[in-house]
Amino acid sequence: MTSFLPPAFIFIAGAALIPFLRGRLKQVYMILLPALAFLNLLNMPEGSSWVLNLWDYQLIFARVDKLSMVFAYIFVIMAFAGAIYAAHEEDNLQLTAAFLYAGSSLGVVFAGDLLSLFIFWEIMALASTCLVFARRTQASIKAAFRYIMVHLFGGLMLMIGILMHVAETGSLEFNLIGLSGLASGFILLGFAVNAAIFPLSAWLPDAYPESTVVGTVFLSAFTTKTAVYTLARGFAGTEILMWLGITMIIYGIVFAILENDMRRVLSYSVINQVGFMVVGIGIGTELAINGAASHAFAHILYKALLMMSAGAVLYLTGRSKTSELGGLYKTMPWTLLFCLVGAASISGFPLTGGFTTKSMIASAAGYEHITIIWMLLTVASAGVFLHAGIKFPYFVFFAKDSGLRPNEKKLPRNMLVAMGFLAFMCILVGVYPQMLYRLLPYPVGYVPYTGDHVVGQLQLLMFSALAFFMLLKYLKRTETLTMDTDWIYRRGAHILVSFLSVPVAWTYNKLGYVLLEKIPNVAIWISKNPLGAMKIGASNVVVSMAGDKEAKKALQKAKAAYPGTLKEWSISTAVSIALVIFVVYMILFFS
Repeated sequence: MTSFLPPAFIFIAGAALIPFLRGRLKQVYMILLPALAFLNLLNMPEGSSWVLNLWDYQLIFARVDKLSMVFAYIFVIMAFAGAIYAAHEEDNLQLTAAFLYAGSSLGVVFAGDLLSLFIFWEIMALASTCLVFARRTQASIKAAFRYIMVHLFGGLMLMIGILMHVAETGSLEFNLIGLSGLASGFILLGFAVNAAIFPLSAWLPDAYPESTVVGTVFLSAFTTKTAVYTLARGFAGTEILMWLGITMIIYGIVFAILENDMRRVLSYSVINQVGFMVVGIGIGTELAINGAASHAFAHILYKALLMMSAGAVLYLTGRSKTSELGGLYKTMPWTLLFCLVGAASISGFPLTGGFTTKSMIASAAGYEHITIIWMLLTVASAGVFLHAGIKFPYFVFFAKDSGLRPNEKKLPRNMLVAMGFLAFMCILVGVYPQMLYRLLPYPVGYVPYTGDHVVGQLQLLMFSALAFFMLLKYLKRTETLTMDTDWIYRRGAHILVSFLSVPVAWTYNKLGYVLLEKIPNVAIWISKNPLGAMKIGASNVVVSMAGDKEAKKALQKAKAAYPGTLKEWSISTAVSIALVIFVVYMILFFS
C-alpha cells in the first residue's frame, strides 16, 4: 500500500471542485492545494508505484527518481505562486484550466510509460488551449484555434511514434530512446513541437500574449518544460539537439529584439531560454543534464516573475505595446523592483538563479571541448541581457514618459505577494545554489562562484549594457509586425483552402445529390413493384447487350406502364431471392 498520491491526481481532482467554491474559501483552497501536493512530494520514495496492468503492458503513474522530482518540485512551486497571483480571479474557466494544466504536467513528469505520458500530454494541450481562449477576444479565440491545431499535430506525431516504438520493441516503458529510427524520429518530433524548437515554434508567441493576465503566467511554465523533461529522459546525448538549441537561442534573441509587444518579447524569450536547455540535453553529459534541469528550475521562477510584472502593467493600463508605455517607474515602484529581479536573473547576474544554472551548460560544452557551442552560448548570454534584461524593463518603466499614471494601490495585493515570493526564490537559488544542486539528477561538483566566472560574467553584462545604450537611437519603439513561420499555417492554409474549395464543393454537391436524392428515389421507385422493377432491370441489361429494336420498344412500354399491377410473389420466388441475398451477405461478411 503506497503512502502517497500521484501529484497529478491531487491537482486534477482538485480542479474539479473549484467551480463550486466561492469567495475567500476558494482563494484559500487554491493556495492550499499546491501546498498539499508539495507535502505529498516529500513523502514519495524513489521507485515505481501506482501501476495499472493493461493487457500485457504496465501503466506507471508514479515513476519517482531525481530527474522527475526536480521538475515536480518546481512545477508545484509554480502552481503555488500562480494560485496566489490568481487569488483575485473569479473566472472559473481560467482557474480550473490552470490547475488541470499543472496537474497534467505533473502526470507527464511522473509517467513511467509512453501511454500514460501521451494521455497526460493531450490533457495538457486541452487545458492550455482553454487558458488562451479564456480571454474571450476575437484574437484570443483565433489564437486558441491555431494553438490546439498545432498541438494536435504534435500529439499525432507522438502517437504514431509510440505505436511504432511498441510494435518494434514490445514495450511501453519510457526511458532513454535515442534517435535511432523512424519511430524515435516521430516521438522526437512530438516532443519538439511542445519544446517550441524552431521552426515548430511560432505557436508560442502567437498564443501566449493573447491569453489572460493569469493564463500567460501559467503558460510560461509548463508546456515547454515538460518537453524539456521528456527530451532529457528520452533523448539525452542526441547531438542534433545541440544545433537545434543554438538555433532556438539565436532565433529567440532576434525576434525578441524586433518585437514591440511586451508579452511577445517575453514569449520569444521563452524560446531563447529553452534553447539553452535543449543544448544541454544535446551535449548529454551529467553536468549538461544537471545544467538543463537546474536552468529549467530557475527559468520557471524568473520567467513567471517577468510575466507577472507584465501582467500587472497590462492589468492597470490595459496596454501591452512598449510604444504605448514608459515612465511607469513613478507609480509602479514595487512592480518595477520585482521586474528588475527577474531581469537580473534571466541575464545571469551574480546572486541570482540564472547565474548559478545557465553557466553550468556552457561549462559542460567547455569540458567536452565543443568550442563553437561554448562560444555561441557565451555570445548568446549577452543577447539575453539585451532583450530581456534591459529592453523589457527599460521601455516599459523608463524611456519616454507615456503620460500614464496607473495607481499601483489598485493592483490586487495578492499579485504583488506572488511577485515578491518569486523574486525571493530567484535570489535564494542565486545565493544558496546548493539547495537546488542537491535535487539534481547527478552529483554536482560545479562551483559557480569563482573569481574568473564572476568577473567574466559582469564584464559581459556591462559590455551588453554599453552596447544597448550606444545603439539606443536605433532601437526606437515602432509598431512592428514580425513575420514568423506561423505565416505558413495562417496565410498558407487560407490559400490551400481557397485552392481546394471548388473541387471539394463540386464533390460534395455530387455526393449530396447521389446520397440524398438519387438513391432514395430509386429505392422508392423499386418499392412500388419490386418484381416488376427486377424484370425491367433484367430487360435493360439484355437490351444494352443485344441492342434489339423490338426489345427496346418493349422495355420502353414496360417502363411507361410501371408500376402496373402489383403481383404477389410465389413462395419459390421469394425463397430464391432470399437465398441470393443471404449468399451475397455471407460473401461480403467473410471477405
